[in-house]
Amino acid sequence: MAMHVSPQEVVSFWLDEVGPAGWYNSTEALDTGIRNRFFDTWQHGADGHLSDWLANAEGALAYVLLLDQLPRNMFRNEARAFQTDKRALCAAKCAITKGWDFKIAEPERQFFYLPMMHSESLTDQDRCIRLVKERLPETGDSNLLHARAHREVIREFGRFPYRNAALGRSSTAHEQAYMQQGGYGATMRALQEAA
Repeated sequence: MAMHVSPQEVVSFWLDEVGPAGWYNSTEALDTGIRNRFFDTWQHGADGHLSDWLANAEGALAYVLLLDQLPRNMFRNEARAFQTDKRALCAAKCAITKGWDFKIAEPERQFFYLPMMHSESLTDQDRCIRLVKERLPETGDSNLLHARAHREVIREFGRFPYRNAALGRSSTAHEQAYMQQGGYGATMRALQEAA
């Protein structure tokens, strides 16, 4: 039997249980726990349901977390990690247009901007950088560095080469060389050295 959770449970889990220390330092145990707890609800959202979550700021945040952030843990190195990115991106843009991101404190507010950082569109990448600069005045420095690194990758390749294997895409010789030379980590180091 499918087990669906509430928007409040998604937000509480990610912000309070996992917290900043775990947002970008995943473990297999965390990934498994997320899969066990949230897979059914994620699938429900992937199937086009849960639009009722988009009625307020907290619900929209939960929707974006469920469809953008949690799949990256649940389905690490699989195509499904990116399957619901477009739904999350649309929801995030709508929430931002309504000013709902301002109803969420920093650093949690960043999760409205990450769908744009995860997008393979240069326009979305540029907008992400603007939003981080303008709307994360207290906690945006680290996010800004990552946003710039993501944009550099999209500028150079038009896509994220490190997703190619999971998505069944063939890598170009240029992309293969990039990955062999350190990939995203090398992009980050180059930006830090240039700063």
